[in-house]
Amino acid sequence: MSVRLVTSDVCVPMNSAREVLTDAGVAIEGDTIVALGTTDDLRARFPEAAHRHLSRRVIMPGLINAHHHSGMLRGTAEHLPVWEWLRLHIDPMHRVLRPADAEAAAWLCYAEGLLSGTTTVVDMWRFMDGAARAADALGNRVVTVNYVGEHPDYDYFDTLDDNERMLREWAGHDRVLPWVGLEHPFYADEAGQRRAIRLAQEYGTGLYTHCSESELDVQMFRERTGDRPMIALDKWGFFDTPRTMIAHAVWLDEDEIALMSHRGGSISHNPISNMKLASGLAPVTEFLAAGVAVGLGTDGEKENNNLDMFEEMKVASLLGKLRAMDAAAMDSWQVLELATTGGARAVMQEHRLGSLEVGKQADLVAVRTDTPRMTPLITNGPYANVHHNLVHAVRGGDVDLTMVAGEVLVEDGALVRADLDRLIAEVHRRVPDLFARRSAYLESVGEPTGLFTTTAGDES
Repeated sequence: MSVRLVTSDVCVPMNSAREVLTDAGVAIEGDTIVALGTTDDLRARFPEAAHRHLSRRVIMPGLINAHHHSGMLRGTAEHLPVWEWLRLHIDPMHRVLRPADAEAAAWLCYAEGLLSGTTTVVDMWRFMDGAARAADALGNRVVTVNYVGEHPDYDYFDTLDDNERMLREWAGHDRVLPWVGLEHPFYADEAGQRRAIRLAQEYGTGLYTHCSESELDVQMFRERTGDRPMIALDKWGFFDTPRTMIAHAVWLDEDEIALMSHRGGSISHNPISNMKLASGLAPVTEFLAAGVAVGLGTDGEKENNNLDMFEEMKVASLLGKLRAMDAAAMDSWQVLELATTGGARAVMQEHRLGSLEVGKQADLVAVRTDTPRMTPLITNGPYANVHHNLVHAVRGGDVDLTMVAGEVLVEDGALVRADLDRLIAEVHRRVPDLFARRSAYLESVGEPTGLFTTTAGDES
């Protein structure tokens, strides 16, 4: 298999040394990085290799979106706190969602991610066969997390039977990595919780759920179990899995953070969603200080309104500073790590993804530097600012090349494997009927019921 060289004016490999290399890049054989170094060094080592130099670009690892919901409700469910937002807009949509709608949404959301530098997405969504097909066709990586409600009152979600079928049928796929999902621990009864844990154990995969997103979570756990959420989950066996990942984790206290560190759980930090839904300020600095694996996520198109991980990085940094009232908090390197190496560690893929290093997958993006946002660009010395610009200045639209497993999937800012206009048109075609079905459902029931039943997850 022939070796190819991809180099650029600046390379940020996201290795442990936090290096910024100039006139440098990687050598790729098949889907794997086989060397990292300066252009001169790589050309000397691989004189016969095809060489592509990306002038006026920064190359860096592809970004990992650690929490995402595909969908097509962008801008239509606004200005409500999280539980009312779910009750009035999101759960009714799930009741009327059809497999073809879910697949069309996944196609468009994954395309948006690729175009803005996301190479791996953790997607909790419905009818995940369609999502897997979309990722397989577009070429991005996806950790599929079925939106499971394993309780009679939540029979309008996916089931653990659906989830187990994903685990079986997509096992061994290079870019589609099935996990076990529970929408929320209280969206399952005791038997459902036990089966979800058992599936993650049997298939050697992760278990993913929302928890401690709002203060109501803490209140409900206290009322039902007498414990705070992470303590209760630990008693139920959630952390007896290869990896249990908690989306949001806004309201963890010191004891829960220590437990997460000791038990090896991971967290997705979703600052824009947490701000939009007024959920709260997650203690990310404390997570990192305790050694908890933390990734960064956009949440869905309806919680965030876009899937731009560069914007998410900026907000993560600024919100961390505001929470601590410390301008040095959540510095640029820390935030870059959340979106790359941290996300890889959170989903148990640190051996393959998250940095440009020998033996890892050739997942990389090129960011334009010939823009006002990246000017000035200083690569060394006391005013070196490449890492700061990537976090605080760049936007997803500045990405013009995205590569996954050595294959270019975005070239000159355009999708290689799909026609974006057709993906947009398909969603536009489907949205009116989806909204009409949801409106009909809401009219039929009057006021939607509450989100938490009196029995889901209640062991008392």
